[in-house]
Order: sequence, then structure tokens, then C-alpha cells
Amino acid sequence: MDHQLSLAINGREHQLHSELVPFSHPTQTGRTGTGTGTGTGYSATSRLQVAIIGLGYVGLPTAIGLVSRCKQVTGIDISEQRLREIAGGTADMPDSDRPRLAGALGSGTLRLTTDKAAIADADAVIICVPTPVDADHVPELTALYGACADAVANARAGQTVILTSTTYVGTTTELLAEPLWARGLEVGTDVFVAFSPERIDPGNPDHQPEDTPRVVGGVTAECTSRAASVIGMLTDEVYVVSSPEAAEATKLYENTFRAVSLALANEFADACGALQLDPIEVTLAAGTKPYGFLATFPGPGVGGHCIPCDPHYLLWQLGMQGQSAPLIEQAMRSIRMRPQRVVDRAREVLAAAGKSITGARILVAGASYKPGVRDLRESSAVPVMTDLLRKAADVHYYDPLVPSITLPGGQVLSSEEDTGTDWDLVIVHTLHPGFDYTWAQNCLVLDATYRFGGATRAAVV
Repeated sequence: MDHQLSLAINGREHQLHSELVPFSHPTQTGRTGTGTGTGTGYSATSRLQVAIIGLGYVGLPTAIGLVSRCKQVTGIDISEQRLREIAGGTADMPDSDRPRLAGALGSGTLRLTTDKAAIADADAVIICVPTPVDADHVPELTALYGACADAVANARAGQTVILTSTTYVGTTTELLAEPLWARGLEVGTDVFVAFSPERIDPGNPDHQPEDTPRVVGGVTAECTSRAASVIGMLTDEVYVVSSPEAAEATKLYENTFRAVSLALANEFADACGALQLDPIEVTLAAGTKPYGFLATFPGPGVGGHCIPCDPHYLLWQLGMQGQSAPLIEQAMRSIRMRPQRVVDRAREVLAAAGKSITGARILVAGASYKPGVRDLRESSAVPVMTDLLRKAADVHYYDPLVPSITLPGGQVLSSEEDTGTDWDLVIVHTLHPGFDYTWAQNCLVLDATYRFGGATRAAVV
């Protein structure tokens, strides 16, 4: 198969394509190994047993993506509650995945367990645990340490172990390869270790995992080949890099770039406001340039498991080495301050309407961090509502996907779908597809998405 570079690099992708190394699957070339002709890999028709450690927003779709290509997929998670949600079909996932999940559970192709000993039965082990940061933006590595230790303790000869969780450069070697060597298993001969950063875009039907290229970097060429064969069951387009460290840095660069771009988009939106221009119109116009520009849109803040967290892994590691990255540091500072900007604008909009924020009845429309998902992790709606409460506003929210939120004052329930118009201000934070928001069109609206049309009295952040 002729792999094409799937990401434009300033319009010169045709010059750089030869510098990438696509993985050539055994059935595609008549031989095994990577695009350089090294390694043995797995046959594309191999019926592997695969263990997935961690069944969250990455692990569950990974398991679902593998069930039709593998003899057995075993999903391992420390949370019995999470396993019950998956088994009961109530876990957050695309509707298109629900029949596949039900079929896999019904046929026994997908097995769910909390038993870490099940790792030893697998031919390949994929680690998909969360890697958040704490309140001080320091990496919270408990889940990562535990999952890697479990993989090492239960590893057996012949296994391929792939880490996909976003993390600091050197993790794969430090937490997997070196402990396996210490156990007496030679990496590259007895066991095969690699890093392949996850690329999951929850809630976005345009970015399906099977259509998204992946990157793999192994400790040895044979590690890379075997890991790429496994990842190749999830997508047809796999590129190999020289080491796990290069693959780890790839993921950090991807999301750091995104964070910097979003910080710039928000700042430029503020500039457009000062100049009385529509930032969406300007962004779309700039996006017509076929090179040197990537359209990024402003919003109320940055949320989810990647962008607000991943750059801090790089900053933390650089800080440990006495290095700094001023541009990234400023971008992350700007991202942290964005919810405060939303609240400041809420105060200004209320004041312009002759109202005080103190005691104002404010509804936040949408609480999850992005449209189409139930995920509250790092959602800017939480600090927005928390700050409004500190200012003595009467705060409510409406989100058909998030029934309740815990704030400093306690648990808050989502308002009814027909929320009426009896609000001093509606802050439009997240608009979920398939739901009706016309009730807000007659309210005083602060549109933090810049895309809510039809309101008779609306301002933007």
C-alpha cells in the first residue's frame, strides 16, 4: 500500500514524504517488518489475544476496535463500577459503537475483568490509563506507575507491550523496558516494548480511530515491527519512528501545538472584540490560505484529558532539568485564565443591562468540555460556575448529557430541557448536537462559543 503523508507541513509535504517511514504490513508487501525491511512483526491474519489495561475514553474504543481482528480481547480496569457501566451499555461512547460492544460481550470476544493476572494470557498488552495533572499542574502518575508495574509483573516471553498513555519522554524505557530487563526478560528478544501515542477525538465523527494515522516507536527494530503490527489492526496507516522517546515527544508536541494555537485563538478573539470584528469570520477567511495557517477557533476555555494537561508533562520534565519554555508557559497560563475572562465578560454584559452579578440568575448552557461528550474533565464550565458562585450569583446549568455537577457549594443538578426565559443571563458554553437551544434566543446571552445564532440580545466573550 502506498502511504501518503496525511498531515500538510506548510504546503511542502511532497518534499518531506520520503522522510517518514510507513509501516508495511506483512500482507501488504508479501514479507514482514517495517518499511525499511527489518523485523518480523505479526501476520495480518494472526488471531492474537490482546489485553487492554484501562478502559476509559481511550481504552474502551481501543478494545472495541480490536474485537473483530483478534481471537480474544480482555479489558482490565481497577474500577468495578466502570466495568459495570461497560457491561450494562451505559458507558459514554459513540452510539455507533454500542452494537459492536454488545456483540463482542455477547460472543465472549471481549472479556471484562479486574484481575491483573489476565495480562499473562495475552500476546499483546496495550496500556491506556489516564495521565492527568494535579492542582499544581504536576503530573499525577499513580495510574501510570500502577499499570506499568502490573504489565511488568505479569509479562511473559513472546509478549508485545505497548504504552499509549501520554507521558514524559523516557517513560517507556524507565517504567517498562528497564524493569523487564531487571526481571531477566531481554527486550527485543524475549519481550517487545514500544510507545504508540493514542489519537482519540471523543465526540467528533469526522476523526474515527480507524481513519487516523498512528505513530510507533520501539526499543528495538523488532519491538517497533511487532507493535506496529498490533496498532495496524486499529488503523491502516502506521508510521514508525526511531525510538519510544521520539514517539513520546511526538504526542507532547501535538498537544502543545494545539494548546498554543487555542491560546492564540482566544487572544485574537479578544483583539477582534476590541476592533469590533467577528473572530469566526476572520478565522474562516484566513483558513482559505492553503499553506502556513491552521484554523483554530476561540471558546470559553480548554478541557478534556489532553490539551490542558499534556504540555505540563513537558514543562515539568524541562523544569526538572533546569530548562524553561516561555512560550508554552505563557500559553498554558493564558488557558488557565480563560474562564476568568468569561466571568469578567458576564459581569460587563450584566452591568450594561443595568444588573449586578450579585444575586443574578445565571444559567450556563452546556457543562462538558466539548460538544457530544459527557466528559467533565478539566471543563472550563466548572471554574466559570465556581467563580460565579464566589461572586454571589445564583448559578444553574443545563446539559442534557451531564445530569449533575459537584461544585464547592455541593451537588448541582441540570435544569430541565425547557428552561424558559427567566434568566438574567445565559452563558452559552457547550452546544451539544441534536438538542434544542431555541429557548435561549429571547434571553440575554453571553456566547462563549461564538457560534450561537438567533439570540435577540447577545454578546460574545
